[in-house]
Amino acid sequence: MFDIQTNSNLKKGDPSTFKDVFRVLYPRLKGYCKLFVPDDNKVEDLIQETFITLWEKRNSIKTDRSIESYLFVILRNNCLNFLRNEKLEKTTFSVNLEEVSELQYLYQIDFLGKEEKSLEEQLVESFQQVVNELPDKMKLVFTQCKIEGRKQKEVAEEMGISVKMVEKHIAKAKEQIKNKLINQYPMLIIIITLLLDK
Repeated sequence: MFDIQTNSNLKKGDPSTFKDVFRVLYPRLKGYCKLFVPDDNKVEDLIQETFITLWEKRNSIKTDRSIESYLFVILRNNCLNFLRNEKLEKTTFSVNLEEVSELQYLYQIDFLGKEEKSLEEQLVESFQQVVNELPDKMKLVFTQCKIEGRKQKEVAEEMGISVKMVEKHIAKAKEQIKNKLINQYPMLIIIITLLLDK
């Protein structure tokens, strides 16, 4: 979605590029964050912390790597730190071992296997590829409404189609994207569903 130039501009501290990245990725990051943290206020705090970290560490951005996956990694670790601290603050000793196991797995997920790319980066790249494979009109509607955040009515008027047709394109696009991604990442069905259900 974002190119090398975007990463380069971020690295230089360009405020407008930073705002564009926030605007485009915010809905998906919010859906991903809610997988871990159900409280909306805390979700907003964690996303804000994520973008603050991005800004503070912009000099370390690798221009040839996906900025999306970089943000997903930061956000995921922020969520896990929050959950860990919450558990430590509780006075009860009734610990859900399954939850602890899942947290440990998610912390280590970047280092599993021989892949150089993180799981988030692989998922983001697959998402981009599947979107690019959609029929032209469907891809345009989905990109403008669900990725760029434009209103369905505006897109409908611009394309000369009805709002219902826009909704139909979006629904079909979501179904195709979800089916292909779940086929590739069956263990991430919840994350994929949340990311598309926005």
